[in-house]
Amino acid sequence: MPGLPATIISMNMTTESFDALSLFSGGLDSILATKLLQSHGHRVLGLHFVSPFFGKPEKKDFWESEYGIPVEVIDVGQEFVDLMAALPPHGFGKVLNPCVDCKILMLRRAKELLPAYGAKFIISGEVLGQRPMSQRADTLNIIRNDADVRDVLLRPLSAGVLQPTPMEESGLVDRSKLPSLVGRGRKGQYDLARTLGVTTIPTQAGGCRLGERESARRYWPILRAFPRPLAHYFDLANVGRQLWRDGGHWLAMGREHKDNEKLLKLVRPEHYVFVLKNFPGPHAVGCPVPGRDWPEDILAAAAACLASFSPKARRSEGEVEVAVTRFGQERIIAVRPDAPHGFSDNATWPETRAQQKEWEKSLGR
Repeated sequence: MPGLPATIISMNMTTESFDALSLFSGGLDSILATKLLQSHGHRVLGLHFVSPFFGKPEKKDFWESEYGIPVEVIDVGQEFVDLMAALPPHGFGKVLNPCVDCKILMLRRAKELLPAYGAKFIISGEVLGQRPMSQRADTLNIIRNDADVRDVLLRPLSAGVLQPTPMEESGLVDRSKLPSLVGRGRKGQYDLARTLGVTTIPTQAGGCRLGERESARRYWPILRAFPRPLAHYFDLANVGRQLWRDGGHWLAMGREHKDNEKLLKLVRPEHYVFVLKNFPGPHAVGCPVPGRDWPEDILAAAAACLASFSPKARRSEGEVEVAVTRFGQERIIAVRPDAPHGFSDNATWPETRAQQKEWEKSLGR
């Protein structure tokens, strides 16, 4: 699958050369895989991939100081969104998580970046049998083959129970020093952490919003309403309330002051920004489908929806003013907070799941 170039967004991009690139999520397995190869004398750079659905780029400095692992942050947001919008070749997991295709995407990006760092191979912290969808033996082979990394991928934590890789066969990596971790238990990882001197153990967590039903409910309408969803749409969807009308008119609305601040930081010129003029309350951002400006009745309905979430505006028992800004131009719309507006929460999880399955079926999956 052709993709977009990986975008390196670390503030201080390194020019140092490395022996290996590691898929570095910041979870225990990725830390151990990286530290293990470092302990063998290999210079390893951690690649931390980010998108609206996963990634913690704000922890880069912590990881580097706590674990001694240099990290670069790689933005794959738009490529990941394109993958989802086209229906991932290997499908979704229990929610909206394309775990197999996610790992393939990351490995492809890592392989493309090998020359930039003078690196010879890639490290992944996968453990055979740890996850039911993406870490079975057959799935690990599919990921390796589809990503075209057979000759450069090493999974050091389970190396002893996997087929030798070219790195081990050539002596570049000493196979006798690699463990044979298998299954969902964590004892082997904790023992290895002690051996490697890793004392700060990150808490176990999914780390990906696509595995959460509430997040899937937020994302699903975007995938269906927009001809080509953009990554920044999903940044908006991560904030506050998500309200829809007529299938294609979408409002992201703050629940509290922090949400309002986050939304305003995500605003783009083509967005509609709704703010109450004389009453405290939420802010809202309307994200139109490209080429489909909102008509007057939808703008008024969105303004009324915003006003309805302000207790003081509702108690005014009259019209209130809402400022609507787009492309730097502000206008005022007067609305009643109790006026019908037609915006509502998105579908429940069972409804979302049913729609997802119907979509997959329509595409022959």
